[in-house]
Amino acid sequence: MAVPLKTPITEPILSARPLPEPVLDDEQKSKYEILLKLVKSWKEIPSESGKSGPITEDEIFWLTRECLMRYLRATKWNIVESEKRLLKTLSWRRSFGVDKITADSMSVENETGKQILLGYDNHARPCYYMFPKNQNTAPSQSQVECVVYMIERGIDLMGPGQETLMIVVEFNIDRKKIPSIGQAKLILDIIQNHYPERLGMAFILNAPWPVTAFLKIMTPFMDPNTRNKLNFSGDLKSFVPPEQLYKEFMGDLDFQYDHKVYWPYLNELCEEKRVQRRERWVQAGKLYGESETYLKGDGPSVGQ
Repeated sequence: MAVPLKTPITEPILSARPLPEPVLDDEQKSKYEILLKLVKSWKEIPSESGKSGPITEDEIFWLTRECLMRYLRATKWNIVESEKRLLKTLSWRRSFGVDKITADSMSVENETGKQILLGYDNHARPCYYMFPKNQNTAPSQSQVECVVYMIERGIDLMGPGQETLMIVVEFNIDRKKIPSIGQAKLILDIIQNHYPERLGMAFILNAPWPVTAFLKIMTPFMDPNTRNKLNFSGDLKSFVPPEQLYKEFMGDLDFQYDHKVYWPYLNELCEEKRVQRRERWVQAGKLYGESETYLKGDGPSVGQ
């Protein structure tokens, strides 16, 4: 009898390829260069939470070429709005403490496997599953932090040329475990405002009516790109290779969540990737607007 997999999958299948990067026209190239010049001029990151201060190396490392492009696309290539949103996100990352959330602090939140990163879809997007039925803690800031933490780990798992996640939320629960509307709105706001162009596709499955009603109310306020990527039904086998699709969704992958095995494996894998990318960034000269493809080990630095 086959032993169930208990660890994350480290790579997409060979035939899975990211969607090609859009070719920029001359105007878009010019707007990118203008935004990059503005970003390089920043000396201090403002913050309403009292954490204003000089820009840090971690923040410069975060300001990759693709990061700036994501904000430009999200604002329809409006340079002023892109700069504002980038600064707001950096301010939010400081006040929220994104880089200070640790595997240890989130361990209790994920003991039941209510959130897992498992496999890649047909376009090599990491698959991020949420199972509200496995909720094991009371509503708190820590629950929101866990979502942010897992999004960040999903980003760590993205290979060269990949910028987006596939998110699957499987409800199939009694009403007592339905996330609060306030918490759902907060998470949606975080994804829209601070992770623009990171959502490749989302499936909201077996959603109870309060969730469906909430999303219908929120739909007019959603960014069109986000709204168009939401699906409330669908056969995941059409989007994820069967060998990397969890059996719970009619795939061939026999996976069993064992927190003592999965959690350290995921975090060590992601830490290794972050360290390698940081080392490449340092070796190339700690550049603003560095290429994420280079940082992931597949291409030249923008300085070459």
